[in-house]
Amino acid sequence: MKQKVAIFDVDGTIFRSSLLIEVVRVLIENKIFPQKVRFTYEKSYQDWLDRKGSYETYIMDVVKAFEGNLKILAHDDFMRAVKQVIAFHKNRTYVYTRGLIADLKKKGYFILAISHSPKELLDEFCAQWGFDKVYGRVYEVGKNGKFTGETLYKEEISDKAKILKRFIEKATAVGGVPSEGGKGLSLADSYGVGDSESDIKFLTFVENPICFNPNGKLYEHAKKHGWQIVVERKDVIYNL
Repeated sequence: MKQKVAIFDVDGTIFRSSLLIEVVRVLIENKIFPQKVRFTYEKSYQDWLDRKGSYETYIMDVVKAFEGNLKILAHDDFMRAVKQVIAFHKNRTYVYTRGLIADLKKKGYFILAISHSPKELLDEFCAQWGFDKVYGRVYEVGKNGKFTGETLYKEEISDKAKILKRFIEKATAVGGVPSEGGKGLSLADSYGVGDSESDIKFLTFVENPICFNPNGKLYEHAKKHGWQIVVERKDVIYNL
């Protein structure tokens, strides 16, 4: 019998912020990135706080700040910042999703993370929560030990549904991705958890899609298709 699978987004779904936001802050604090990097996202951050702009605009500006300064960043410095972020924020998680992961692990599910954060960050963060496989953004490192500024597998990581489909196909192929006991993986009774419209495509593949603290676009899609909507606010968890 094939092993069941559960797929999770990470930022805003398990981690109560963005791993990339936190690592950019640390890189600036450690003077690896210049202070002026803040200006790339400072306005959109303030607009979001004042509810005059969207979180999506803010996070995209953080991505621009990070990717725009990659060429001055040594991989060793990045990894030190990664470990600093995870050491400080490792328990900054939502009660609902960390509980769901623990429950599904007990039931024998294969736990998969698909995120647009850098893979090094995801590997460090997801290891403590028992993930079996992690997909994230991969940035090329040159022979000099610094990032080249290029993103590897850019087209693939931009579509979470394609990643999921390809992963399941590989897992069911002869000599494919090992699951518990080498049984292969199945989307039967599968779970998926996401928080934004970028997760819609992969959520359509699973039998139990959960929209957790969804943004407006995902919320409307979930209501239209009868998907489960879960909100965690302060110390209260409820379904909409």
